Parts: sequence; structure tokens; C-alpha cells
Amino acid sequence: MNSLTDIVRTNYKEHGLNCSESIIRGANEFYHLNLHDEDMKMLSGFGSGMYVGSVCGALVACNAVISKLIVSDKAHSHLDALRPSSALLHQNFRQAANHSDCAKIKPNFYSKEEKCLKTVTMASEVLEKTISELVDQGLIHLDLQD
Repeated sequence: MNSLTDIVRTNYKEHGLNCSESIIRGANEFYHLNLHDEDMKMLSGFGSGMYVGSVCGALVACNAVISKLIVSDKAHSHLDALRPSSALLHQNFRQAANHSDCAKIKPNFYSKEEKCLKTVTMASEVLEKTISELVDQGLIHLDLQD
């Protein structure tokens, strides 16, 4: 089985997806989120920090994945898990990228040749690390059997 990072990198390089699309589609495949293609298009507008350099689209997609793994009906029913999970993700992401805004991340994680490949690689690694920590804390329960 390919790692989440392998899937995300392939999505980005070979399928021409943006950062948020690459993360959500890779996570959908890896974590069996059961999202439909049409549903995942909702993350398309978050690439390049919502195309204004704001919050990194890869981080937004990572938070969407964690939300999907935690929330069964609505956020307010799961705040005891959602708040610390989101905080941990943000902490781990900022530790890896030194910021959460695309415009601030781009100088270190973007190149003209590879575009945001380095960003989606880092973000997928952060997502895997965060989910592993949340599983250890009992905040997320995974069944990754094929």
C-alpha cells in the first residue's frame, strides 16, 4: 500500500491538482473517507491560500480530513475532540512550515519547477503525524483495512 504522501505527490505531479485538492483526494483514498468526486471539489478554491495568499490550502484540506474522521453529525457535538485535534494539526503544521499562510510559506516551500510539491509533501507528512498522535490520544479511531 502506498503512503499518504506517495498518493498526494502523485496527485499533485501527475494529475495537475492544486494543494488542497491533492491532500483531500489523497486522504480520501488512503483513509477511506468515502467522499465523492463532486464533494471533493469543495476544496478546490482553497489552493494558493484561497488564491490570495491566506491560509495554506493544504492545511485547510488537512483540517477537513481530520474533521471528517471525527465529526459524525455536526461540529458542536464533537468539540471535545475537534478543538484539540485542530490545535494539534495547526501546531504541527506551523512547526514544519514556520507559518500557516501561503504567502509566508511559499518562499521556502515553492519552486518554479515543482510549484508546491514540497508544500503538499510536508502537509501530508504533518497530516499523517497528527492523525497518528490523535489515534494514540484516542481522539480518532481508524480502520485502514482494504
